[in-house]
Amino acid sequence: MDHASRPAVLTADAAGIAEAARLLREGGLVAVPTETVYGLAARADRDESVAAIYGAKGRPSFNPLIVHIADVAAARELALFDERALQMADAFWPGALTMVLPLRSGAPVAAAVTAGLPTIALRCPAHPVMRAIIAEAGLPLAAPSANRSGGVSPTGAAHVISSLGGRIDAVVDGGSCEAGLESTIIALREGGRWQVLRPGPIPESAICAVLGTPSDAVTSQAIEAPGQLVSHYAPGKPVRLNAATAQANEFHIGFAEVPGDVTLSASGDLIEAAARLYALLHQGAESPKSRIAVAPVPSEGVGEAINDRLKRAAA
Repeated sequence: MDHASRPAVLTADAAGIAEAARLLREGGLVAVPTETVYGLAARADRDESVAAIYGAKGRPSFNPLIVHIADVAAARELALFDERALQMADAFWPGALTMVLPLRSGAPVAAAVTAGLPTIALRCPAHPVMRAIIAEAGLPLAAPSANRSGGVSPTGAAHVISSLGGRIDAVVDGGSCEAGLESTIIALREGGRWQVLRPGPIPESAICAVLGTPSDAVTSQAIEAPGQLVSHYAPGKPVRLNAATAQANEFHIGFAEVPGDVTLSASGDLIEAAARLYALLHQGAESPKSRIAVAPVPSEGVGEAINDRLKRAAA
């Protein structure tokens, strides 16, 4: 495409979905809404399509991508599923859970998707627009968040356009994303072991209810999944955490009884805070103030995932 141009904005109806699927089949890049954040989708089986994702995002190529599939049958063509993986899929798919599983030999995915690892990260999304696009395209889609690498993740079509602009072919405008935080990523390892690689909307307690408590916590430091880079989700200016008050040069993001210039949730609702997190970091990035301060957010439930993103934004 002409990289000086803006991407086509497609409506989330049958015509828009058909056009998005056509562009994806032809190897294009299309930003699509999911229940977590907007994803930048490309067909997962073509090296040049996956390379275009890395190029548009400016993403380090050792960082693997999540592949979005229609159902468990499609997932099993790409990965080896044991009994635990089937239980997890049964409990949480479609939904905001990504599983890192052993890559099936000969699976039709580009090497760049897995960043050369013997595993693949798979998710079956719940968002009706993303599901319709996967079905219409008839392909597994690699789809990291639709933003420049390390920047704030996009929860609306306008965020995608301001971050990626003419680097992509189209964006399907499905309104605001519901969860506003990327999926929970879990690695299922040999010997019944498992590890949460990235906290997200599905808390560890819900996973323990299916798999049991991990007998020996694994703490691998390797980059196995998206969102593990220390400095990630950065709004491009310094971020100070646990700030009950702000200095004159700080854009203050409040929570609960700390009002701030804007608030994640005046009522202290962590679900609302998660849904608003990235939109408010975008506002802070665009504000004339040179720094961002964020009020304390408790680390319970989805608060753990919020604080994980905030720590990386501040790194």
